[in-house]
Amino acid sequence: PPQAPEAPGAVPWRRQGTPGLRRAGAALGRAPWLWALALLGQAAAAGAPSRRQWPVPYRRFSFRPAPDPYCQAKYTFCPTGSPTPVMKGDDVIEVFRLQAPVWEFKYGDLLGHLKIMHDAIGFKSTLTGKNYTMEWYELFQLGNCTFPHLRPEMNAPFWCNQGAACFFEGIDDGHWKENGTLVQVATISVGNMFNKMAQWVKQDNETGIYYETWTVQASPEKGAETWFESYDCSKFVLRTYKKLAELGAEFKKIETNYTRIFLYSGEPTFLGNETSVFGPTGNKTLALDIKRFYYPFKPHLSTKEFLLSLVKIFDAVIIHRQFYLFYNFEYWFLPMKFPFIKMTYEEIPLPNRNNTISGL
Repeated sequence: PPQAPEAPGAVPWRRQGTPGLRRAGAALGRAPWLWALALLGQAAAAGAPSRRQWPVPYRRFSFRPAPDPYCQAKYTFCPTGSPTPVMKGDDVIEVFRLQAPVWEFKYGDLLGHLKIMHDAIGFKSTLTGKNYTMEWYELFQLGNCTFPHLRPEMNAPFWCNQGAACFFEGIDDGHWKENGTLVQVATISVGNMFNKMAQWVKQDNETGIYYETWTVQASPEKGAETWFESYDCSKFVLRTYKKLAELGAEFKKIETNYTRIFLYSGEPTFLGNETSVFGPTGNKTLALDIKRFYYPFKPHLSTKEFLLSLVKIFDAVIIHRQFYLFYNFEYWFLPMKFPFIKMTYEEIPLPNRNNTISGL
């Protein structure tokens, strides 16, 4: 895989954890913009060559860059992590689907009513009786993964975007059951299967280093072209389920739904990376347009500033149908289309061991 760019970074996979979703996915002054965009999409309902492959493949890297001191998490990433245990060969491990409302620690079940959910995986060793939680989420909170900082001393937008896996002992049963889901979905019949999964998670975590909020499609219609795939907590859960099925885990036949946030656009236009757009020989007009687009999404606004910025966002995304996407550390222009943005809670079936696709 390619080398990682010199960008704000994350700690390496240390099989570390967090005490449940109350700390996971916390917003750092950015949450209002995600909901504002969703509301704009609902209100709307009342020249470079294209890339050859759609969706654009998520780029993996050979290592994680060190965290930049500028990037600070309001809620510590995985503060109570523990090493993944080496399971004994005759152990049988139960696998649990864990789901609860995003930012429940702050908003309670409010986002649960909107089906905006966080996903994780639980494990229980029948030999020792111990249980564990594993999840993947943002190091510097969701807003920082979705929009950049515009620092006066820097010409280019500055991104604090990384996501990583956490592993810790224990499952907060009450937390997951109260407003969400805690249900067994599979059985790992031998301990070595779990150990192989743990090695796969380590590799997956070391090479997939950044978070992507949006799924970008041509339309909401079934079979519509997908331009970009999200890379978030639910995708980690789905990748892990598929790997377990490949290794031989037996999954139950139950319905499993996941939250997705869609942007809808015509075919995207590739603009370039940080150097080609914002460097000495870059397109100064384009660079200014991108920074102007991101400016209204800055955090920590007063009520008056928020309302003024909301108008600017509506003008850019809905009226002028423009969106600048940062994906694989490259910039893309999205010619937005109705209905512009949509949140869904849709079923993605559990894997079948006999039909699981390889090449995760």
